[in-house]
This record gives sequence, C-alpha cells and structure tokens, in this order.
Amino acid sequence: MARLSSHAHPPNPSAETMSNHVLKNWEPEDPAFWKTRGSAIANRNLWISIPALMLAFAVWSLWSVVVVNLDKGGFHFTKNELFWLTALPALSGATLRIFYSFLVPIFGGRRFTAFSTATLLIPALGMGFALRDPATSYSTMLVLALLCGFGGANFSSSMANISFFFPKARKGLATGLNAGIGNLGVSLVQFVTPIVIATAAFASFAGGGQTFVKEGVEHGIWLQNAGFIWVPFIIVSSIAAWFGMNDIADAKASFADQAVIFKRMHNWLMCWLYIGTFGSFIGFSAGFALLTKAQFPSINPTAYAFLGPLAGALTRPVGGWISDRLGGARVTLWTFVGMIASVFVVISFMPGAGSSGNFAGFLGAFIVLFMLAGIGNGSTFRMIPVIFMTQHQRAAKGLDDAAQRQALHNAAKESAAVLGFSAAIGAYGGFFIPKTFGTALDMTGSAVPALYVFIAFYVTCVAITWFFYARRNAGMPC
Repeated sequence: MARLSSHAHPPNPSAETMSNHVLKNWEPEDPAFWKTRGSAIANRNLWISIPALMLAFAVWSLWSVVVVNLDKGGFHFTKNELFWLTALPALSGATLRIFYSFLVPIFGGRRFTAFSTATLLIPALGMGFALRDPATSYSTMLVLALLCGFGGANFSSSMANISFFFPKARKGLATGLNAGIGNLGVSLVQFVTPIVIATAAFASFAGGGQTFVKEGVEHGIWLQNAGFIWVPFIIVSSIAAWFGMNDIADAKASFADQAVIFKRMHNWLMCWLYIGTFGSFIGFSAGFALLTKAQFPSINPTAYAFLGPLAGALTRPVGGWISDRLGGARVTLWTFVGMIASVFVVISFMPGAGSSGNFAGFLGAFIVLFMLAGIGNGSTFRMIPVIFMTQHQRAAKGLDDAAQRQALHNAAKESAAVLGFSAAIGAYGGFFIPKTFGTALDMTGSAVPALYVFIAFYVTCVAITWFFYARRNAGMPC
C-alpha cells in the first residue's frame, strides 16, 4: 500500500514507476507527487477500469431481461423457475466477491482486472450458444446463471484496486465514478438486449432465431444475441486493461494481512448498510422486470426496466460527491429514511383490494427508490475509508513519524479490503430480493409482504447509521 512521506522523488521517476507496468513509488497523499504525475496515472487507470466494470455488470444482469423473453424463444419455465434464473447470478457473484475482494493486493490490479474481465467471455459465449436451442435444459440454464456471477464478482476487485490510486480527499468521487458508471451496465443490458434480440443482424455467425405469434402476427426473435453482443467488447476491454493499467508495488498484501478486517466491528456494520444500498440496487434491478410482468400483465416490462438501474447508476457518483462535502454518515442516514418512504409509496400504487393499481405511480416511486439506493451506494463507500483512516490515526496519535506513516499504510490496506468485502456481502441482496418477491407471490399472490420486509430492514439501517456514525458524539463520526 502507499507509503506517505516527504522524501525526494527519484531523478527519473517515470522510468522507475512505469517499468513493467508496476508503480514502485506511489504517494497519492503527497500534493506535489499527485499534481505532477499521480493524477494522470490514477485517472488513466480509472477510465480503463470503468468500461471493464460496466461490461461486468452487463453480463451479471443478463438474465434479468432475458427471462421475460424466454417464452417467445420457445423456452417454457414456471414463474418460480424464472425468479431462480434472475437470483442465481447474484448468489454466485456475491460469493465470488468474497474471494475477489482480497485478490488485487495479491496479484496486482492490472493483471487481475485483465484476467477477471476476460472470464466474462465464458457466460457470454455460453448463453449465446444455449439460447439458440429451445431444447436446452433448465439445468444448463441454471449453470449459466451461476457463471454470470463472474460479472458481479469483478466489482469487489475493481473497487479495491481503484481505491489504492486516489488520495483520501478524492476517493469518494473516484470510487463513485468507477461504481456509478460501471453500474450503468445494468441499465445498458436492459436497454440493449430487447433491441439486439429483435434483429437478425448477427444471424450469419450467431445462428438462426425462433418465431412467436403476438396478436395474430408472427415475429422473429434471436435470444442468442443477448450473449454474443458483448464478446468483442469484452476482448477489447481485457486487452486495454493488460496494456494500459498499472500494478502498485506497495499495494501488495497477503490474505493474512487483509484478514484483520474480520476483527473490525465497523467492517460488519458497513456490510449491513451496504446490503441496504447496493443490495437494493442490484436486487431491484434483477427482479423489477418480472415483478412488473406479474403485477401489471398488460405492461411490456422491457420498455421500462432499464430506467431504474439507469437512475441508480447516475446518482451513485452524486452520492460520493455530496458525501465528500457533507459527510457520508449524514447522507446515508437520510437516504435510508427516503427509501422507507419510497417503499410505502410503491405499495400504495400496487394492485390489490379490488384495485388494478397505478403503473405510472409504481414506476415513478421505484425510480426514486433506485436513485436513493444509488446515492446510498456512493455515501457508504465514502464512509469506509474515513472510518478506517480515523481509527488508525487515533491509535497512532502522539507517536513518531514512522508510526504515523504506518498508520496511513494500514488504514488504506484495510479500507480497500473492507470496500471489497462489503461489496461482496451487499451483493447478496441481489439474490434475496427477487427470491423474496417470488416467495411472496407464491404464498400470497402479492408482492406487498416482501416490500414490508424491506421496510423493516431499512429501519435497522437507519438505527445503525444514526447510533454509530451520524448522531452527535457518535463513536466514529464520518
């Protein structure tokens, strides 16, 4: 991790730091270093990381939009089976994130970004071939859904990597941009997929399509395009990461070095809060199209499904930017209060008790909910480095300069690990939310009970944020 000191830079730092793509002298907290060279290098790595992460989210979210079109391609699964296909990528992605969150300091950010982006070819190609044939078994579909978790896993390694490049004052915006624009992959896949599966433009190499009849008119559909369309972009992004990004020599750390976070109370508290923010974003993204189809059968969900994830992705950098100025805890607290209110509004527009519901109000309230989740994603990730920096600075107060530098080193190492690990735990929301919707619909015929469960969870998030971080005289104000 970065050593922060005031010693002179090498006579030819460019030659030293750029050899073999390894940065051997990285001091982002040094204003002179940051202005002369650090900013340009950090921003180059950020802007290569962003499209790679966007592709990862696109692959991770493929099933959220494919499932609503499977019947048109000749695949006939039950409603509960469809919810499983939308939920399993989040389950595998969240689990893989636990491992990915520790791998950047072991293998290096450049190498692991290139490798992890290339692995997206496995589910993209697999779905492309499987969706060409309606005889493909449901078990094969489940395996492919699990493999799409590679995309979700990339978030933890990407965020941990980018956090190493930027100074404390810019971490909120940098991680917000990486995550926020990366999150646009969810909206992108839900916008692009309905377009590409409706065209035979790739039929010459992707294969023929299927036909279905709607209102007496025969239409063609090429579901395989949903997977194949991403393949060339994944290849280009992997190459760009390999040749254009950097590894930071001082960011090296073993798993044992990073495992200290499991003893930190604030690691587990931030995991809980991130389930509430990111878990909501990815869970609602995965389940919204199917929920709309179940509650408002006359509505085409693919025409609107991308709007919520788009809103959430765009507001994530805003959450980081506002938190840099107002404090992450304050923003997070009011975000959860707003999410509680938004869910109550969603419920008021749902069908039930003799009412057919109001789709416009339902959609609008959900978009607000997505926006708030995006802001909360940015604010919680702003809280983490501040918490661990404060914790280690308190421990080193009154000690010599070497101890102060070591405190900064340890804080950066631990905050990067917590960013990755909390991202892993938060991603489980992508599994539980669509499955809770599916269970509620199976048991009661309504999704309203699931929404009340979410409200109860958000109440616990408000309490934790207020007590530990946001109230006057809080133990860890941030």
